[in-house]
Amino acid sequence: MTQFKYSKRVPADGTDAVGAILQAAADPKIISFAGGLPAPELFPVKEMKAAVDKVFDEHGQEAMQYGAAKGVTALREVIQQHVKEKEDVDSELDNVLVTTGSEQALDLVGKAFVDPGDTVLVEQPTYLCALDVFRSYGANFVGVEMDEEGMKMDALEEALKANPDTKLVYTVPNFQNPTGRTMTAERRKKLAELAEKYDVYVLEDNPYGEIRFAGEHVPAVKSFDKSGHVFYMSTFSKTLAPGFRLGWLVADKDVVNKLTVLKQSADLHTDNLAQFAVAQFFADNDVDAHVKEISDLYGKRKNLMLEGIKKYFPAGVKYTDPEGGMFLWVEVPGVDDTVELFKDCLKHNVAFVPGDPFFAGEPQPGAFRLNYSNMQEDQIEAGLKRLGEALTAAVNNK
Repeated sequence: MTQFKYSKRVPADGTDAVGAILQAAADPKIISFAGGLPAPELFPVKEMKAAVDKVFDEHGQEAMQYGAAKGVTALREVIQQHVKEKEDVDSELDNVLVTTGSEQALDLVGKAFVDPGDTVLVEQPTYLCALDVFRSYGANFVGVEMDEEGMKMDALEEALKANPDTKLVYTVPNFQNPTGRTMTAERRKKLAELAEKYDVYVLEDNPYGEIRFAGEHVPAVKSFDKSGHVFYMSTFSKTLAPGFRLGWLVADKDVVNKLTVLKQSADLHTDNLAQFAVAQFFADNDVDAHVKEISDLYGKRKNLMLEGIKKYFPAGVKYTDPEGGMFLWVEVPGVDDTVELFKDCLKHNVAFVPGDPFFAGEPQPGAFRLNYSNMQEDQIEAGLKRLGEALTAAVNNK
């Protein structure tokens, strides 16, 4: 059998632990809180079909032809206006790059800025796919402690002092994946100041920010950026449809130009038809009303999940109470192996994502992520009852 000589970017063991977890959770008998999927019943299928029809009528040849690597101008204008209105971020059109999902924005920034051995500071825990991307470029990770108000700025500054080779700070400040926590405005302002002081870049990842069902809006970290050290990225995957694979990045013009060159060598440009269609959707529909419908449903489902946790989980279990987004974080004292706990829960026909893959360093025992966006209300209580029984058994067996 041929022994293929893969690059160092390919994981040595060839396993996909998260993929295996999600596959196990896909059994129809299992109530799964493991995925990170939006609610498909809220996809604007009818309105998007009308937008696509209009695009074919008015821009058919252009939509089907090769396009600019930076993206369709009409969509970049939508994004430029969007980040101004929603996130207090001033930008010119040349600051906006359309990407093939936010995953490509992560990859392009990693490719452009992370050399083997460079330090990347991340929240502890953080988005597991970001860890995978930066790890593929040889990053050395240092986790920064969080509390209920997000990444702790005193801990971040200590990490910056201790790691002068730091190239990048990665943060998900709104309804963080996996914890659901939101960083305060004071910390965002301090983060932008530290980036300038220590000459490091901040990649602000905001896929969930619009899905707020409680509390007050907090301006983006990028809105406090006076030096160009903050790169802001987001996506239409959570508010319109993940299948379109449309994300974007707002950064200094020079950064956008460099990333555009790297993007050209990856995919030439993002799907033209999807870009034209989303721009048309914004022109023809009340997008704020659509997003409010999503937020209202997710808020209802989150509250049901909290009620189930309080009702069925054993005493002493800790959990977050997010003001938006799609996830909350659970910590079960006394449980040492969350992967084994996951296997026990599968026997009860319920699933979650173990916390281990979200940690750059030593994982926190007994921690896991629950998703509430993609589960019908009657299934939420039934699933949490099963989960509570499994957790109680695990704790009592200690």
